[in-house]
Amino acid sequence: MTGFRAEAPSDRPLRVIQVGAGGMGQAWLGTVAADPDVELVGIVDLNLDAAKASAQALGSGAPGAQELAVGTDLAALVEQTRPDAILDITVPVAHHPVTTQALFLGLPVLGEKPVAPTIAQSLSLAAAAEVSGELFMVSQSRRRNDQLVDLRQHAALLGDVGIVTTEFYKAPHFGGFREEMDDVLLLDMAIHPFDSVRYLLGTEPVSVYCESYNPSWSWYSGDAAATALFEFEGGVRYEYDGSWCSPGFETSWNGSWRVSGEHGSALWNGDDSPTSEVDGGLGVPAPAASLGDGIAGSLTAFTRALRTGEAPDGEVHGNIMSLAMVEAAIASKNQRRRILIDEVLEGALTEAIAAETRDDVRERLTSWGSVRSALAAVGSRVA
Repeated sequence: MTGFRAEAPSDRPLRVIQVGAGGMGQAWLGTVAADPDVELVGIVDLNLDAAKASAQALGSGAPGAQELAVGTDLAALVEQTRPDAILDITVPVAHHPVTTQALFLGLPVLGEKPVAPTIAQSLSLAAAAEVSGELFMVSQSRRRNDQLVDLRQHAALLGDVGIVTTEFYKAPHFGGFREEMDDVLLLDMAIHPFDSVRYLLGTEPVSVYCESYNPSWSWYSGDAAATALFEFEGGVRYEYDGSWCSPGFETSWNGSWRVSGEHGSALWNGDDSPTSEVDGGLGVPAPAASLGDGIAGSLTAFTRALRTGEAPDGEVHGNIMSLAMVEAAIASKNQRRRILIDEVLEGALTEAIAAETRDDVRERLTSWGSVRSALAAVGSRVA
């Protein structure tokens, strides 16, 4: 993939169909409605009543309001409305079929994290984006935080960085599927700090050793606590220590961070502006451009990318390594050994090639050789 088509007009809002009208879908529908640069033209959901209810809540059907198209068939709604792009806000197991269909309908896609439930399916989607020539961007919303941007600027003052730590201690009672999941913390939450540390360091992980466990008082069926030690390129160590069943003195949802380098350290409590001490004095970093705020920032970045042709932060090739960190950590705790990230990537490529149903996508996957190199070829161009 040498790029993607930048065909979105600049003289009118970006016309989008949203697939998915569930809980997260409602948050996205509100975000789209609040963005004057985006126009919702349709909602797709397997539950047609949910799609209709969402359309009514947005004002469709009111006197004088333009009727919002709804349906259960994405291709049919694309034919009816002729959108510029698709928002895939479905459950993770639907990400691969929905995004693949949209890309080969000739439409760029902005999807929710994770890319897909597995690395193998994620690699298939990256190859599909290459073959189709369309942009596929993943919304990693917690990376879009100006305080994280500031932490990266503070870290740049420290010289060679050698140690990064994140402590995450919360006690949410979700009810429902999360409390029945295996590896709930690693699968459902840890991808956020894993993705953030990749942004912070600007390098990629090499290996991980992880242990997970479940305290005696936990209300989760699967392991709700974990400690993972990653090695990054250049020898940097990143330690993640987290729990979803630790009431009292809870951390921010962003975690509590420390970055240590040759000239000092930087701290961020996840909710307030970070600080640093450099050579015995307070660090004063250079200002940096904002990445936006949460999913609204993702939507803005997606729209901008389609109008400029510049790869956005979150383009699929640059996002997959964050999910690889999750899979590698789970493999490590299951096998009770240090896992190389490339073990996970290459095993996933073999699985992806075997499972691929499209000849053109399988051919592209087969041509890659090293997965790390294939991802870096595009991911390195993402700011």
